[in-house]
Amino acid sequence: MNTAGIRENPSALTERQRGALISLLADEDPLVYQDIRETLISYGSQVVDWLKPYTRDCDPMLRRRACEISLHLGRQKADTHFLAFCLSRGEDLDLEYGTWLLAQTQYPEINVSAYQAILDGYVIELRERLTGCYGPEKILAITNQFLFAELGYAGNEQDYYEPENSYFNKVIDRRLGNPISMCLLYLLVGRRLRFPLVGIGMPGHFVCRFQTPSAELFVDAFNRGKILTKADCIKYLLQSGHGYLEGYLAPVSPRRMLLRMCANLHQIYVDMEQSEQTSRLQRYIVALSK
Repeated sequence: MNTAGIRENPSALTERQRGALISLLADEDPLVYQDIRETLISYGSQVVDWLKPYTRDCDPMLRRRACEISLHLGRQKADTHFLAFCLSRGEDLDLEYGTWLLAQTQYPEINVSAYQAILDGYVIELRERLTGCYGPEKILAITNQFLFAELGYAGNEQDYYEPENSYFNKVIDRRLGNPISMCLLYLLVGRRLRFPLVGIGMPGHFVCRFQTPSAELFVDAFNRGKILTKADCIKYLLQSGHGYLEGYLAPVSPRRMLLRMCANLHQIYVDMEQSEQTSRLQRYIVALSK
């Protein structure tokens, strides 16, 4: 099928012509399907609205292909948005906003407001429990009890290298993550409560630091909020063969934290031999490294 003429003037398509074109997605000839798919994608993000009624069509092939193209276009749009964010923000970028933009590059249809409401709900519950509570140890104990014992958040030790461990919507859905995403949860909840928390990007691990004029404690959110001292962190660095430099326990800027999240995903996709995903994450790494 020759669709070159249609490509040249997409704005001239009537609703009926669009429907006729989209109906060909169900054609059993793979060459026809590929041609129609390329034509639709060439029109850009407006096609998502065209396809929306067909994502619930009774024809399973048409439904599946309409969903696949919508997802592809959604990811393209999210990719552009996230790259622009990375290139236009400094070291103190909005980490939470950037995290959701990264998640949308894989899951473009997620309802970010709904996930933020979940975090806000955690904070409402914790704020009530923390009323009248003083001392860092007590504050962290109550927070850990709620997040890890009651809500069941945990480090994903069984499938440490699953990509889902790095996309924050999936972390909340499954209540599983890797060290940096579990610390991200802790930071986003803690900052809503105005905890003096920062991320600490040690080699090979990631923890949070809770620091007041009288106390310095480290929280290993991957290990259900285990409380560590500075001496414990130094011991870990020495035993794991990294050695100790003062900079290893320095706070990580939001930009560097987002970069590390992307670098983790990049390595996962390299190991999975997913070239398209690898290239996508490489673009983010380059943008965040500038």
